[in-house]
Amino acid sequence: MDLSTTYLGFNLPHPLMAAAGPMSDSLDAARRLEDAGAAAIVLRSLFEEQIASEGLATHRALDSHTDTFAEALTYLPDPEDFVLGPQEYLEHLRMVKEVVGVPVIASLNGTSAGGWLDYGRQMAEAGADALELNLYDVPMDAERSAAVIEDQAAAVVIGVKDLVALPVAVKLSPFYTSPAHFARRLVAAGADGLVLFNRYFEPDIDVEALEIMPCLHLSNPAELLLRLRWLAILSARVETSFAVTGGVHTGVDAVKAVMCGADAVQLLSLLLLRGPEALGHVRDEMARWLEEHEYDSLAQARGSMNLDHCPAPHRLGRANYMYTLQTWEPA
Repeated sequence: MDLSTTYLGFNLPHPLMAAAGPMSDSLDAARRLEDAGAAAIVLRSLFEEQIASEGLATHRALDSHTDTFAEALTYLPDPEDFVLGPQEYLEHLRMVKEVVGVPVIASLNGTSAGGWLDYGRQMAEAGADALELNLYDVPMDAERSAAVIEDQAAAVVIGVKDLVALPVAVKLSPFYTSPAHFARRLVAAGADGLVLFNRYFEPDIDVEALEIMPCLHLSNPAELLLRLRWLAILSARVETSFAVTGGVHTGVDAVKAVMCGADAVQLLSLLLLRGPEALGHVRDEMARWLEEHEYDSLAQARGSMNLDHCPAPHRLGRANYMYTLQTWEPA
């Protein structure tokens, strides 16, 4: 079965790649991902706040910059808590490129245009094949409008593209007012691809200690549904590369994503739960499903269930909501 695909201009043997996260934090782990069949590897993110605070030598110096960002620098983890500092990240990128033969995508995570974007250029010099720009923003300022938020995000994309000649994918959240319009604007700003969607790790509340606590739950297949809807809509309206991340745990999950328009499928939670070898099982299951359903290639399935090609496009909108509510019955 021909599972080949093209993502960000790369010709890949299949769409399955390792998503940004801890799976590639060591050279042995990166090799293991390649050995398991990963078509590409996305390294964990380097954060805007890390770069901005790199030159600050003490926590006291950090305190003096408390109001520099919407989220105060004093709430950052201690520098030693970051797995990779800015310079260590660049060196790790260089070494990963030396030991694997698949495309290596570096990741920058931030929200505002500024000097930190120069690390995109440094990542390119360190050997990155592409950049994934993670626009993780939690707008808490009531005076900051949706238009301002989108302007700022577009400025970040423009800033990165001014510095690098590499392909740049933008990783989005699903919470923009008009995702289709915003997606088209990002592509106009220079984005070569879009990754749907970032997973926001919502904090929990410790009612005894009266503290806000970090909380991480790995993804599950139910989370894929939101991504399928917007892949189906955006891939029919915006001309660019698309990747899905979050909720893909089986070969059939991956087939669904491709049918809705994904060119690439990023895996992380599954690999954390079952090891890198799970990627090969997903690939094999994809191939079996396509063969059993008499597809000649993965390309034949791509986009077949997007807004332009699915048999009931209205079910991607309000009709699904109304139908679901009106037809539900208790077991």
